[in-house]
Amino acid sequence: MKDVLVYEIALTRVPGIGTVQAKQLIEHFGDAQQVFQSTKKALAQVDGIGEIRANAVKSYKDFELAIPEIEFCQKHHIQILTLWDPAYPQRLLHCYDAPSVLFYRGNSNLNNSKIISIIGTRLHTEYGKNITEQIVADLQPHQVLIASGLAFGIDSIAHRAALQQQLPTVGVLAHGLSSIYPKQHKSLAKDMLQQGGLLTEFGSNVTADKHNFPKRNRIVAGMSDATIVIETATKGGSMITAELAYNYNRDVFAVPGKLTDTKSSGCLRLIQQNKAILFTCTTQLLEELGWQTKKIKAPAQRSLFVDLTDDEKILVNILQQKETQPIDVLYLQSGLSSSSVAAAILNLELQNVITALPGKMYRLN
Repeated sequence: MKDVLVYEIALTRVPGIGTVQAKQLIEHFGDAQQVFQSTKKALAQVDGIGEIRANAVKSYKDFELAIPEIEFCQKHHIQILTLWDPAYPQRLLHCYDAPSVLFYRGNSNLNNSKIISIIGTRLHTEYGKNITEQIVADLQPHQVLIASGLAFGIDSIAHRAALQQQLPTVGVLAHGLSSIYPKQHKSLAKDMLQQGGLLTEFGSNVTADKHNFPKRNRIVAGMSDATIVIETATKGGSMITAELAYNYNRDVFAVPGKLTDTKSSGCLRLIQQNKAILFTCTTQLLEELGWQTKKIKAPAQRSLFVDLTDDEKILVNILQQKETQPIDVLYLQSGLSSSSVAAAILNLELQNVITALPGKMYRLN
C-alpha cells in the first residue's frame, strides 16, 4: 500500500499536472502507479494530456520525496485518501476538479448522510454571529456535519457552534497539516479533532499561500450537500465558494440583510442572480433538501391539555373528533361567544396545540 501511495502523491507533484489532469489520468488507467508505468504514447492520447504533459509524467523521478510525507502522516495519524478510497468524500467525486489525494486528520465520517457548509465574512456583524449560531442549533437534531474553512469570522463561529451543539465539524485548510492558520485557531482545531477533523489537499510542509485559498474553497463547496452564505461583500472567498457550489449544482442559500449593509451585499447579489435561495429559516432549508421528516404526535403532548382553560378544552375536544375543522364549526359546536373562541384559539396557537390553515381552518397538532 505504501508503494501505491508513493505514486499517488508523486502524481500531484508532476509539473504541469493539475488536479483535473491527475483525476483524468487515474480514472483512465486505474491508479497512479499504472499512470507512471504507461507509455508516453498512451498518456498523450488521454483527453487534456497531450505530449508535453505525457513527457512530464515520464520524466518525473523524485518519487522518494513522497516517503517523508507518508511517514509524517503515519506519525500523526493522518489518513491519506485517494479517489478509490471509501473514506474519500464521495460528493467530491462528482466535481470535475476533485483532488486526487486528500489528507485527513479526525474522527468524523466525511460521507455523513447530511453535510452543510457554512461560510461568510471574516468581519462579521453581531447579526451574522447570531444567525450562524441559531442555524447550527436548529440543525442539531438532524446530526448534520458542519464544514467550513477555519477562517476568522463566520467560519470559526460555525465550527464553535457545532462543537457546542455536539455536531461533527470539519475544517478545510489552505495549507498542510504541520501547522494551523490562523495560529489563533490552534485550540479550536485541537477541539475539532475530537469532534470532526481537519482536511486538506496540501502536503504537510505547504504554507497558507494566498493562491491556495480558492483551491480550499472548492473542497468546502464540493464536499457538502448545500452551502449557506451568512454575510459577505460582493467580492471575496465566500463569493468564490458560493459560485463554485452553484457550478457544482449544489444548493446555495444566502441569508438576507439590510440593503445598506455592505456585509450583506454579496448575499443579496447571489439571490438577485438566482444563484442562491433566499434563506428564511432552517425548516425551509430542510424542506428544500428533502431532510424534513413529518412530525409525529407524541402521546405526551396530550397530557399538556390538562393545563388548558375550560374554553380551550372545549375547542380541543371538538378538534379531537376531526383534527381539522373550520372556524364556523368551532363557533357552532362550542356554544361560546365569538370573542371567547377567538381568545381560546389565539392561546392554543401560542401553545402550539393547534395550527391555523388557509381558509380559516384549524388543525390539532
